[in-house]
Amino acid sequence: MKIENSLPCSQLPEAPPQTGLQFTVATEEDFDDIMAMSKDIYGGLDYLPSRYQAWLQESNRTVILARKQGKVIALESVCVIDDGETMLVEGLRVAPQERGKGVAGVLLRFCSQLVKSKYPDVKVSRLTRDDQLGPKDFQKYRLITKQGILLVRFRAEDLKLRLGDLGPNISVAGEALSTANIPVCLEPAEVHQLFLSDVLMQDVLPNATIVQDWQPFKPLPSNMAILMKKDIDWMVDDAKRPTMTSLCTFPFHVPIGDDWYYLNIDMFGKNLTLAIQQLLCHLRRHTGTLKGYVMCQVFMEPALWKPMAEFFRETLKVELVKEYTEQCVVESDVI
Repeated sequence: MKIENSLPCSQLPEAPPQTGLQFTVATEEDFDDIMAMSKDIYGGLDYLPSRYQAWLQESNRTVILARKQGKVIALESVCVIDDGETMLVEGLRVAPQERGKGVAGVLLRFCSQLVKSKYPDVKVSRLTRDDQLGPKDFQKYRLITKQGILLVRFRAEDLKLRLGDLGPNISVAGEALSTANIPVCLEPAEVHQLFLSDVLMQDVLPNATIVQDWQPFKPLPSNMAILMKKDIDWMVDDAKRPTMTSLCTFPFHVPIGDDWYYLNIDMFGKNLTLAIQQLLCHLRRHTGTLKGYVMCQVFMEPALWKPMAEFFRETLKVELVKEYTEQCVVESDVI
């Protein structure tokens, strides 16, 4: 499967003339215009500055810009996954002065038509949302899964000291953390063996979906090849019979400030104690060498959100940035 980012603009279909929009394939030269358009997006947690160059190199992805009178006003990225059957939509942003005018809908329809014309086997479009979905949304989308989002911030040096002070005697909801099930960090071969096994992962992955940093993948060899190219720590409670697993991205800079980092942890499973054991392992591993401030976003089973938030506040003495929000993975048919 291959979508060329070097596709000449002349080969793109034209936008409906009544929209006043022109569509072009994004290039390295567009970076500054895109950053100016999306300033302050996601509260300063925009991941795109650190990923834009890599996106342009991905053979299964295309990044489309919408222009108005030659000026960049919107961006959308589409990535073909799931053995060519799914179009993953991500990275949408619209310039502030153009929001609420239907630009996003026109751009999404254009991207869908472009991908469908090149890949007729694409059947569904998937995306993740963290806003409240209403009845109209569920007329358009099918819900694949949902997770609670826990967003916290801390100074890396402070958390490192706090983790060192905890010692072995940590309790969660009045229950001592067991040292019997020490989390296992998986090697690449172990990742493939576990995550491609329907039997072993059927009770762990929600609706047979790996959601990694907002991206939903079916556990297929082609998708694992994509995931294994990323800087991710894969962790389980038991390498032979996992009941809890987590994926942690390596920290990267975000625009909120020069010494600010973002850390993303995706957790799957329903056992709070096992989840906290893995959380602590990820935090120890990735805050040990950081200097500065960290925005950490943890995705988990909704029922785990409240006790996990209490653990961050009461035990780790970490500040919650906002209260409960949800990540919803949804899909719709591509016609």
